[in-house]
Amino acid sequence: MASLRYRFGIDLGGTKIEIAALDASSNIVLRERTPTPRLDYAATVSSIVGLVTSAEAQLCASGSVGVAIPGTLSSLSGTVKNANSTWLNGRQLGTDLETALGRPVRLANDANCFALSEATDGAAAGANVVFGVILGTGVGGGLVIRGQVIPGAHGIAGEWGHNPLPQAHGEELPGPACYCGRRGCIETFLSGPALEASYVRQGGKPWAATDIARRASEGETLALAVLAQHQDRLARALGTVVNLLDPDCIVLGGGLSNLESLYSGLRERVMAYAFTPEAPPRIHRNRHGDSSGVRGAAWLWP
Repeated sequence: MASLRYRFGIDLGGTKIEIAALDASSNIVLRERTPTPRLDYAATVSSIVGLVTSAEAQLCASGSVGVAIPGTLSSLSGTVKNANSTWLNGRQLGTDLETALGRPVRLANDANCFALSEATDGAAAGANVVFGVILGTGVGGGLVIRGQVIPGAHGIAGEWGHNPLPQAHGEELPGPACYCGRRGCIETFLSGPALEASYVRQGGKPWAATDIARRASEGETLALAVLAQHQDRLARALGTVVNLLDPDCIVLGGGLSNLESLYSGLRERVMAYAFTPEAPPRIHRNRHGDSSGVRGAAWLWP
C-alpha cells in the first residue's frame, strides 16, 4: 500500500455499522455502511474488520481505527459494559479488533464521540459546556467541556438515559422494563422504539417513528398527541441535565433528532422544568448528521 494514512472512524450502532475515512484536513473521503448483525458478536467483529479492509483497499492506504460503541469500557476488565446492544457486553471488543486488524484500536462511547464532533466544528462550535444527546435505538449522552470529552471516573458521565424519567406520573409508573434491569429509565420513554411502542399502546398501528411524524404532519390526532407527549418527556429529562450541568448548548443526534416537530417550543418546555431564571441553553439539531459519530471516533487518534 501507499504510505498515505487516513483516520478511520467507525460508528457501531444498533441497526447499522458505518465507517468513514478522514484525510489530513478532516474531510470525509469515503463512507460505507452495513447492517449490524444483531445478537451475533463474532459477526459484528467480522463486519467491522470487513469495512476497514474494504476502505483500505479502495483508498490504497492504511490508517488508524477509532470505534464509537453504544456503551463504554470497564476500567477494571476492559470489556464492554452498559451497551444496549447487549451482545457486546462482557466482550473484549477492543482486543478482538486489534487482533483481527493487526494494529491498536481505540474505543469510546458513541455519545462522547458525537458530542466531541459537534463541539469541535459542529452545531456547538465555540461553546464551553456542550451536552450531546443520542436519541436513536437507545438514549445516551456525552459531555464536552472546553473541547475535551469528560468520560468520568468509570466512563459513564453523561449516561442520562438510565436515570428515571423525571416527574413520572399516571401510566408512566412504574415504567417499561429496561435491559439494564430497572424500570422507567429515560431510554424506555425516549428511544425510537419507545416512541413507536407508545403509539401502538395508544391504539395506533406499528409504524416507524418517521411514519408517525409524517402522519402527525398530515393532522392525525393520535400521532400529534404521541409526539407532543414525547416532547414533554424529553423536556422533563433535559431539565434535569440543565440543572446538573448548566450547558451552553445541547445538541440532539440519533434518528429521532431528524423529527422537525421535536424542536418546536422545546426550549420553552425545558425552561418550564429546569431551574433557569435567565434563559435555557441553546438546543440544536446536529450539524454533521450521521457523520458525527464516525467523525468523533476518527478523532480518537491525533
